[in-house]
Amino acid sequence: MSSKKKSALVRESDEDLVFKSLAERTRRDILDFLMKTPKTTGEVCEHISHLDRCTVMLHLKVLEQADLILVRREGRVRWNHLNIDPIHGVYRRWIKSYTEQSAHYLTSLKEEIESR
Repeated sequence: MSSKKKSALVRESDEDLVFKSLAERTRRDILDFLMKTPKTTGEVCEHISHLDRCTVMLHLKVLEQADLILVRREGRVRWNHLNIDPIHGVYRRWIKSYTEQSAHYLTSLKEEIESR
């Protein structure tokens, strides 16, 4: 397998991990909670108080595997940082091109209506 084809497969599987991670409401809630500042795992567990610590840790592990959070340890404290790069990649690939196309159509429609 060529290296170009192999890297495309890796990129696709990384994208799949991001989509699968974002598909779960609790994980999206965790990402929203981390949006402004990094939080410790204890703070995340307090925020998601309807789940036990082990379940929250599983969600954090899924987010980390998808590269949606970056983890930094300071002694026994684990800091969870939001990583927006994978989300921005989804935006560039799946959202931006569609919104640009819609904007182009709206501009064309506006110009056509104004010319009448």
